[in-house]
Amino acid sequence: MRPGRQLAALGLIFVILYALVFFAGAKGGFRDRLEPKLGLDLVGGTRVTLNARTTDGRPPQGDSLERARQIIENRVNGQGVTEAEVVTEGDSNIVVSLPGQDTERVKDIGTPAQLRFRKLINVTTDTGDTQPPPTASPNPSASPGASTAPSTAPSAAPSASAASTPPASAAPSPANAPLPGQADVERKVGPDAWQAAMALTAPVSISEEPAQAERLSPFRTLTPDEVAALPPNIQFNVPYVTCDKLGKRLAGSIQVPTRQAVACESGSKYLLDVAKVLGNDVSVANSTLDPTTSEWKVDITFTGGGQEKWTALTREAVNNDQDPKCEQGAIDQTSGHCRVAVVMDNQVISSPTVTEIQPGKSQITGNFTKKSADELASQLRYGALPLTFQQQEAQTISATLGSDHLRAGLLAAGIGMLLGIAYAFFYYRLLGSVIFLSLVLSALLTFGMLVFLGRQMGFTLTLAGIAGFIVSLGVAADSFVIYFERLKDEIRDGRSPRSAVPRAWARARRTIISANAISIMAAVLLYIFSVGSVAGFAFALGMATLLDLLVVFLFRHPIMAMFARTKAFLSPRVSGLGRVLQQSTPDEAPARSTRVKEA
Repeated sequence: MRPGRQLAALGLIFVILYALVFFAGAKGGFRDRLEPKLGLDLVGGTRVTLNARTTDGRPPQGDSLERARQIIENRVNGQGVTEAEVVTEGDSNIVVSLPGQDTERVKDIGTPAQLRFRKLINVTTDTGDTQPPPTASPNPSASPGASTAPSTAPSAAPSASAASTPPASAAPSPANAPLPGQADVERKVGPDAWQAAMALTAPVSISEEPAQAERLSPFRTLTPDEVAALPPNIQFNVPYVTCDKLGKRLAGSIQVPTRQAVACESGSKYLLDVAKVLGNDVSVANSTLDPTTSEWKVDITFTGGGQEKWTALTREAVNNDQDPKCEQGAIDQTSGHCRVAVVMDNQVISSPTVTEIQPGKSQITGNFTKKSADELASQLRYGALPLTFQQQEAQTISATLGSDHLRAGLLAAGIGMLLGIAYAFFYYRLLGSVIFLSLVLSALLTFGMLVFLGRQMGFTLTLAGIAGFIVSLGVAADSFVIYFERLKDEIRDGRSPRSAVPRAWARARRTIISANAISIMAAVLLYIFSVGSVAGFAFALGMATLLDLLVVFLFRHPIMAMFARTKAFLSPRVSGLGRVLQQSTPDEAPARSTRVKEA
């Protein structure tokens, strides 16, 4: 055996691991680069209560609330083991607890993520409720297909006084039946303002039509929730229904696919057709970096039926021969084709021009960062929430109690390890140093992996994870006992210490592998079928056991082979094999052989 090779391989692993720790995505000083990601019970965090809202005001069904809880849990844990806690509370609340102060991520986890592909019917410029609309010319950018980036803001649509053909969406269709709360909004603005709004066939300009704008002024007092109860033609044509109010509607307010809708993008207000392609028509969604533009995008693959719907929608946009037809502001001036808006909840993500019929995969592009593209792809993969949620409260959680528990747990673990090492030196002597060095190397490997995984995949250390690491010490101690006691058995059988080391390793190796394999399988099963802190315990136990196996093969056996060549190892007083070496003297070996023959 050449133990130097195994030790060199272990050294190389350490160099690579800690190079990743210090340089792979690391920020800050030396101490910051060695800081693991700690969980909610150790560093505190944020707790958010989401209240489920239904159209009839009644509590949601239990199965819908549980499905929403699972989707939210998948979203927050989709990037790795984050130790997030997602639980139901009462009959309509879901409580989400996240470690750290990642308030941006908390803000988006309760969004329904209802994806809709809608054809643009008409476009107007959002001017607020006081400023006149700016003069602009149509300037949507042409694109090679439905996967292009969003176009620039189009021009203002013609006002009510302009001679234009009323769009087909002006009159409500059966699909646009009164929404919940619409009657209350009608009473609030009054019959005169309501009738004036319902009679509109095009957007009103405040500066050019002051008399008409004055009749519509009661709509200025509406809240975002009340705006959501308005018919689409009123939302689009009344200037006091601004993009600010439309964007603050309750998430999922325009999720009904059979209704036309109004949404905004880059200061433009869009009138959108019914949704022809839905989020559940998407089978695969992945965030990727476009090598030609260096911009992040989301690649989507449709289901069989979804692909047919998407092809039909792009054909309709290219030909513009199906009612309702696109108005002038919604048509690309270069290609003469309609634009298709990609709508997530109440927001238009992008609205590219469709220049050709799309029979295959497509893309969603926009001003994405890596984080926002990952979040959108994750929402599409895990599905839309079956309920609409409103954030009730968000509070910061103190880590004082967790810190006390952490200090107590680390103190107990330290005392236990010191007692174990002291007993190992007392009982095994020189072999005790092997135990000590192996535990130190295992701890360094575990710490390095903890920091690296926390940075790369979100692994978070909690009290449950610390418990998993401590339990793994018992598995490591078992492998020591198995090896050393097998070594003693070989020496009792008359072999020299040097020859006993490789033979004891060959026989103990199977037992060590079997014992560790059982622990690893138990950890894997526990991780698969559990959530939260229990999953963190299982992950920590499995990782520490795997690293212990690595140390067993690349350090413990090689170092024992090197010790076997030293004079100290042959000394009963130093090696820790005392009585065993005394019982296996050359004079006793023939006597033992004679007794075996007589028997």
